[in-house]
Amino acid sequence: MPDSNFAERSEEQVSGAKVIAQALKTQDVEYVFGIVGIPVTEIAIAAQQLGIKYIGMRNEQAACYAASAIGYLTGRPLLVIGGSPERNQETMGAFQEFPQVEACRLYTKFSARPSSIEAVPFVIEKAVRSSIYGRPGACYVDIPADFVNLQVNVSSIKHVERCMSPPISMAETSAVCTAASVIKNAKQPLLIIGKGAAYAHAEESIQKLVEQYKLPFLPTPMGKGVVPDNHPYCVGAARSRALQFADVIVLFGARLNWILHFGLPPRYQPDVKFIQVDICAEELGNNVKPAVTLLGDINAVTKQLLEELDKTPWQYPPESKWWKTLREKMKSNEAASKELASKKSLPMNYYTVFYHVQEQLPRDCFVVSEGANTMDIGRTVLQNYLPRHRLDAGTFGTMGVGLGFAIAAAMVAKDRSPGQRVICVEGDSAFGFSGMEVETICRYNLPIILLVVNNNGIYQGFDTDTWKEMLKFQDAASVVPPMCLLPNSHYEQVMTAFGGKGYFVQTPEELQKSLRQSLADTAKPSLINIMIEPQATRKTQDFHWLTRSNM
Repeated sequence: MPDSNFAERSEEQVSGAKVIAQALKTQDVEYVFGIVGIPVTEIAIAAQQLGIKYIGMRNEQAACYAASAIGYLTGRPLLVIGGSPERNQETMGAFQEFPQVEACRLYTKFSARPSSIEAVPFVIEKAVRSSIYGRPGACYVDIPADFVNLQVNVSSIKHVERCMSPPISMAETSAVCTAASVIKNAKQPLLIIGKGAAYAHAEESIQKLVEQYKLPFLPTPMGKGVVPDNHPYCVGAARSRALQFADVIVLFGARLNWILHFGLPPRYQPDVKFIQVDICAEELGNNVKPAVTLLGDINAVTKQLLEELDKTPWQYPPESKWWKTLREKMKSNEAASKELASKKSLPMNYYTVFYHVQEQLPRDCFVVSEGANTMDIGRTVLQNYLPRHRLDAGTFGTMGVGLGFAIAAAMVAKDRSPGQRVICVEGDSAFGFSGMEVETICRYNLPIILLVVNNNGIYQGFDTDTWKEMLKFQDAASVVPPMCLLPNSHYEQVMTAFGGKGYFVQTPEELQKSLRQSLADTAKPSLINIMIEPQATRKTQDFHWLTRSNM
């Protein structure tokens, strides 16, 4: 006789939305960020029913920023799922019809539309696998509207298992030997620890390399914390000097892009020897021909280097002339920053603000930052002691990422390390890009502390009196400089509008008090609106990071 139970199972129907959600669950997707609408609402509901956390944002860009930060923090990089018109309306001018798959191919590692609901698990597995193998990157999966509610037989869905973890590749033995020899013969060595080292969880092996051989190191913005910023071998306070005069530089997951001035003179010595450690073969030799290339997983390759260096006892002399030069420069730069931070005049400057913030920051907190001077100065003053605990605008310098990043960090902290705080440091202009995500923060009751460093403008602004004087002559569109924002804007009221705590501060004492209260309140988010001198800027730089301007 035929198995009646089997017959019932084979006739059981399942919706496309549930197939998509189950495929995501199978691939260990824990969080989904988005804004629901036709046709993807059902996918979000199906995901929640399977235990995936859905965080509804107020802006699709912010949702993408949050998801990308989750990818960095959890090792499951960004997978974008987009709805598209029903298949039978293609080429007819359907609602929001656009060649999404083709458009996304330029910007993603993988972009595809499943040919059927039955093929969804296969396509999603490939998208997730593509996103985490090699250099991590975003992938796109397109879902036609008619797929979402389409019913298919359960038995027709081919089960696809969770993709394997990324393979761990190691560098060629001969290259490791050459690299070790170059390091040992260096007169003025420098390690640069990049975001790739943080993503590779290479903190233990890199810290051992630093300490065992007494090598100076410099973190890139999101490489901060792989080895603690307060480590005695960190030369972040002498960044310019270290880059300009090093004769051997080892790059651990750091690219020679604009952040590192492309590796070119006059920022570097013309004959500097670069040793590149990177997971991405195409990155090796970009802009500068390296002395040695070590292609592989950064943690594994660092262990190879340690093993090779261990063969003969050696360490870089801690009393060398190079160390003396670096320590002197660090001391003078720290003194200059301290002098700026100690100024009593009001409104405050950036250094005064960050000095008082740094005093109270928990050592294990996530620091999220965006803005121009706010981010650049904050990066030098606000310390990171743990890897993957700094999120900022990164290579693209994209404004608007801060609140999405903060929401992602808060979700991860809540689930994996309860009690860790998220401090989001925003310029007033940067805050404006995604400011409505404050409602998202309050809706999910995430105890994020937002610091808006408010200078009434983009780079610089004007005080109230100057603003009023300008408007006496012409209307704002004709006379107000393009970088100016409305003076003394009460951004803290955006937070109180949704039930969080808001503070408007103008003095160091008010800043200290409001931050102390915000840190003590673990139940509610807060926003501290910090007024600073509208014309405040950075201390003089030897080399500029950004493109030149006459402003």
